[in-house]
Amino acid sequence: MTERLDGKRALVCGATQGIGLATARALAAAGADVTLLARNEERLRECAQEIGARWLAADFSLPETVRAAAAALPLPMHILVNNTGGPPSGPITAAGEGDFVGAFRAHVVNAQILASALLEGMKNAGYGRIVNIVSTSVYEPLAGLGVSNTT
Repeated sequence: MTERLDGKRALVCGATQGIGLATARALAAAGADVTLLARNEERLRECAQEIGARWLAADFSLPETVRAAAAALPLPMHILVNNTGGPPSGPITAAGEGDFVGAFRAHVVNAQILASALLEGMKNAGYGRIVNIVSTSVYEPLAGLGVSNTT
């Protein structure tokens, strides 16, 4: 990352491991004031201390916790990174209705909740970035990822 982000606030979802944590580290290294969002409070505390970030806990299977976290954010947020784990693998024929509802809630509904909560502040600040991290199956369906391919 070459752009300096001093004075910018970033919210990174799924920020306690993998792509989310790597993204949070990169944004912090570029000067952003980062808030981590994930469900594991113990791991959030560890990661936040490591990179000098604040944190909020929310479970993406429970949109009301995402709404509560959004209401507690310091505003404006200039950068939103929507990222959460994918649904379980398996053929689409083995998936139940709840699998699809859960995946849609985690990946679409919560992204909308957060974007809606932060967009006006981004507009008012004259700066905003929303990054949605999703499966590579958005380009081409992947075998064994029926629910993810559909969502």
